Amino acid sequence: MGLSRPSRPVLLATLASAGALLFTTLAPGSATADPTPGGRDILREGSPLSSTERAAKAPQSAADRALGAAGSPGLAPDQGKNRGYPREQKLTPPPANPDDKSIKLGLSPYHSIAPKLNGIQGIGDRVSVEIAGRSAGGHQLYLVTVTAPESAKEAARQERMRELIENAPGSAAKDPAVKSSYKTPVFINNNIHGNEWEGTDAALKLIEKLAKAKDGKSKDLLAHNRLYFNVTANPDGRVAGTRENANGFDLNRDFITASQPEVRAMRQIAIDKQPAVMIDLHGYVNGTLIEPTTPPHGENYEYDLFLKNSYANALGMEAAVNGLGYTPEKDGVEPAIIPFRDQEEGWDDWPPIFTPQYMPFHGAVAAHTIEFPMTVNNDEYDELPVPELRRRSAINVDIAGAAMSATLTYTQEHRTSVIADQIETFRRGATGAAQVPVSSQTVPGVPGIGPEDVYTTDFPRAYVIPRGEQKGGRGQRSAAAASRLVEHLLDNDVRVRRATKDFKLGGTSYAEGSYVVDMRQPKRGIANVMLADGRDISDKVSTMYDISGWSLGRLWGATVDPVKGGSLSGVRSRAVDSASRVGRVAARGDLRLRLDDAREVAALNWLLSRGTSVRRADDGSVILPSSARGAAVAAARKYDVAFDATKAKGGAVVRATRVAAAVTPGELFALREMNFDVVPVSTAVLNGGFDWKKSGADALFVSAGLSYGELNAGARAGLDSFLAGGGGLVGRGAEGAALNSDAKLLSVTAVAGNGDANGVVRVVNSRGAVAGGAPEHSFVYAPMWFTGLGSGVRVEQSYGAGNPLLSGHWRAVEGAGGPSDAAGQASVVSGAAAGARVVLFGTEPLFRDHPKGVFPQVGRALLSVG
Repeated sequence: MGLSRPSRPVLLATLASAGALLFTTLAPGSATADPTPGGRDILREGSPLSSTERAAKAPQSAADRALGAAGSPGLAPDQGKNRGYPREQKLTPPPANPDDKSIKLGLSPYHSIAPKLNGIQGIGDRVSVEIAGRSAGGHQLYLVTVTAPESAKEAARQERMRELIENAPGSAAKDPAVKSSYKTPVFINNNIHGNEWEGTDAALKLIEKLAKAKDGKSKDLLAHNRLYFNVTANPDGRVAGTRENANGFDLNRDFITASQPEVRAMRQIAIDKQPAVMIDLHGYVNGTLIEPTTPPHGENYEYDLFLKNSYANALGMEAAVNGLGYTPEKDGVEPAIIPFRDQEEGWDDWPPIFTPQYMPFHGAVAAHTIEFPMTVNNDEYDELPVPELRRRSAINVDIAGAAMSATLTYTQEHRTSVIADQIETFRRGATGAAQVPVSSQTVPGVPGIGPEDVYTTDFPRAYVIPRGEQKGGRGQRSAAAASRLVEHLLDNDVRVRRATKDFKLGGTSYAEGSYVVDMRQPKRGIANVMLADGRDISDKVSTMYDISGWSLGRLWGATVDPVKGGSLSGVRSRAVDSASRVGRVAARGDLRLRLDDAREVAALNWLLSRGTSVRRADDGSVILPSSARGAAVAAARKYDVAFDATKAKGGAVVRATRVAAAVTPGELFALREMNFDVVPVSTAVLNGGFDWKKSGADALFVSAGLSYGELNAGARAGLDSFLAGGGGLVGRGAEGAALNSDAKLLSVTAVAGNGDANGVVRVVNSRGAVAGGAPEHSFVYAPMWFTGLGSGVRVEQSYGAGNPLLSGHWRAVEGAGGPSDAAGQASVVSGAAAGARVVLFGTEPLFRDHPKGVFPQVGRALLSVG
């Protein structure tokens, strides 16, 4: 057992009525965290504070921009790797926006950043600006590089060394040139939450300072390091004063799915620049919070290398921040906090959805969230006088600058060992070496390491993703889903091979064309994150900061088989840089389109919007007549989906479904991904005189922001008339179930589980239009189930027996609401009542654009009730 930790605050979570976490601090010391980590309520998407009003404001153009960019944006062709530094370019400033929320705080509005960077580039030859991509709202993302000048030849040499470190780490470890002259990449990410502004201004100050510096220390720093600044990761939110981007997404929860263009840009920076050290600037926790975190720690990291550097750098940042001289009495600023040292739980690094928890998979051996102390957003932004807001913002800028400077000092002083640790991270992956558990012996100098900090995993020898349309270890799955998953792995720099011959591995036979992910590769960590089942960590801690389970292998609709051991030498294969297209149309006969993947639902809706004749099949798929072959060919080409020959004639005609949606931003985004025509609604919209007939809505989807009890008489009558007239209802979660109950539709009793529970769950699907052929796993957050099923209520899906939780965190509260209570209970039900067709979900099928393989259940439900 390691050294005992010092006495410190403990974050304890209690269950609130809305399923939120209320954090209280039980602390003997003076350096205490804000009662809500991050200075905000920790609320799941779908709660009233993540409202439909926000979702309704997400522009269709923002969704189109995110959905239309299938891969990573990368840099413009003229900004590639064959150029030296500086790579100066004159930026075109956007029009001035007097409503930019930064202005009130005395900070830099977005429209002022381009002129500032243009001016700084003119100071000397150290600063370069490139466009890393565009935000969902269309704003340019500025990537600034600060380093000593490099010729094209020297830049190419640096790139060769970077590639050597990743691709041949054993050779890199022995290469004297890497040790002596490779420039350590440092990444400073700012303003990923749009209403946590100050990192941007601190970065601009530091960039200008380094551009002008003439002292030897600065010259030496830039001679041996490349400093990359993402000036504002979320310009949409910066301008609007919102945490989220224009699509309503929290970008710092999107790094596994990368659904948003800003995150894809950051992902590409991680891949192309391979930072060894990174910090992510946030607010607001008083005192300043500096990671590393409390347990549980991500099990796929080389955590010994990560903790060694992250803790040491945290100490340096703490000293720099406290050394600024701010005090509780004079300024209201508490001393800095390092959660690993100062807290027991409540601020973990378990899910790799956050920037600092994603970057280690691309070589970062020190990565940190930094939370400034002085709150200036939300209620404070609206209520505090401008002088006070600007005083607070100035303090935060000062503290952000101190954290940045301390990180650069740490990197410069430990440059050789930092790169050696990055090389070792990749070497372990490439050779299949075992992880090294943390202890006081393996990570000397870090106090308080105990068994609660030890998280490792057993990496399989490989994963196999069958090509689709094949019965494998997890049943028949969609070729479209397999293609989607492989593309996603490749986008994350995971190496994938495709079999050129039939083969047998792990006792299972696979067909030519199946994909093989050899886990002896430098970035095995991110491969395992995405493909492994994960772990049930309910017994490890009492609460989690965010989600706890996320397996894409289980949730994206493709078969993914782990191969525990053996040799891959008998597998004849070739490396691929893209998944093979699966779109095809049978040459003759009527056509069947399976609706097992979001792309297939999107293709169906595209066909319906063009008047194509489509009929339902009993298994939830749809049938097109042979006369529609031309339309099917166009859809197969556009959405890369397969139309098979069938002798089934189908049943009822399928018509285009227009959806009135009171949903979260993530759900709205998913509906648009499936090409549904969506009309956002809410309690306020209905009370304002919403005309159901003019809207053309066929179905209502409710999960957030619509309360039957808060509707005025006219709105309630209009909704009742819509439902009685054949309008359908799809409800998700507490609000969907409440509307069903209040409107006296399906006779069911909705039972709420632990509102803090989340993860991947085992389910049993019934044959039918909603869940037939669906994955055997789903996702839950604040899970629900249905009992007391009345006449005519059909169980579409139920939770698995025993403990249905595969991976995540789900505990009972006061002996109830746990996974054993949900076992065997109905998780999705359907039926007809009072003229309306209804489907209710107790799972979370559209969560954050995450469980792709579960999306079609909602698509099928909407088509069936509409």
